[in-house]
Amino acid sequence: MPLLGLILSGLIGILFLADLAAGFPFRRVSIALDVGFVVGSLLAAYLSWALLERARA
Repeated sequence: MPLLGLILSGLIGILFLADLAAGFPFRRVSIALDVGFVVGSLLAAYLSWALLERARA
């Protein structure tokens, strides 16, 4: 489950970073929304990574 969260947060982050940088695929409708999704995906990735590390210990 944490691995799936890590993968999905990475895909969402890449998607919204691409929109922020190049305007693809959403034509940069809202910069604040793009930044919010990127920050949210980074937070989800961190939480997934921390859970994976904790499960190994």
